[in-house]
Amino acid sequence: MANLRNIKDRINSIKNTQKITRAMKMVAAAKVKKAESLVKASRPFTLELYKMFAWAYKETFKNECDKLNTKNAIENYSALLEKREVKSVGIVIVSSNKGLAGAYCANVVRYSLNMIKKALNEEKQVKVYLIGQKAIPAIKNAQRQLNFEIRKTYVDILDDLNSSSAYVVASALADDYIKGEIDEIQLVTTRYKNMMTCHTQNWQLLPAIIDNEIADFRDEELDKELKVSHETQYIEPLSEYLPNLNAVLSTVVPMYVTNIIYQAFLEAQASELSSRMTAMSAATNNAQDMISSLTIEYNKERQAKITQEITEVISGAGALK
Repeated sequence: MANLRNIKDRINSIKNTQKITRAMKMVAAAKVKKAESLVKASRPFTLELYKMFAWAYKETFKNECDKLNTKNAIENYSALLEKREVKSVGIVIVSSNKGLAGAYCANVVRYSLNMIKKALNEEKQVKVYLIGQKAIPAIKNAQRQLNFEIRKTYVDILDDLNSSSAYVVASALADDYIKGEIDEIQLVTTRYKNMMTCHTQNWQLLPAIIDNEIADFRDEELDKELKVSHETQYIEPLSEYLPNLNAVLSTVVPMYVTNIIYQAFLEAQASELSSRMTAMSAATNNAQDMISSLTIEYNKERQAKITQEITEVISGAGALK
């Protein structure tokens, strides 16, 4: 009977776990729909802002931009566009604050560590900016074997995503870049594709350049809904209505850098939630398989006990004759 009791306890324990995983799956499914809507709603704006930035960026090669002395580093667009020899690389890693999302954080960490190792092999200094709690232990553990600096960590930002939180990060990165402490900044995020698919990517943030990975914010399903055609190109304003290039860049560049970080946050959030929904769905199904297997084992054990008891009764009755 002790074995039967153990099996029954295991079944009840797994059923309780299954209730939790099913509830987490339902919560993640509800949240991922909202996150997906935010991502799809933000992509057209990001794409159009990118086109405007690409035009302004190309114009800088035709015109002399003023050297600025601004109070905030993020507003110093001239310095943010300036390229220099890369001796120090900054890597911004966007992970999450919560676990139980399958291989989501592990993929981000693995991708980031490969970037760190590549930069170190090229004899560049590496400075890491961590956004999200879950990547911190793994990156700190890797720091014991690899020579790089964890410069800043941001945890609370992911709990309330908005453009203001993205601006905080953008300002800190711009400040370090303009001071010359970092010569190039790469941003690692997870690009959301659909409920079942997301891809880890890196986008070059500073110096601000035309980046094909950033530019590819097209969404075919959304385009059909909005009847968007990408055959049309950004039309340059007529010269008589065109403002001074410095006035355009002073607005576009800070907005562009901040928006790319915000877009990375949204993509990562949707990817995390979809990964959690998939992981909890798999956990729920696995729990059901274990319950079915243990129930069969329980019934077999119970039948064996009953058979044994019947055999003992029959044997006892035979001995009394």
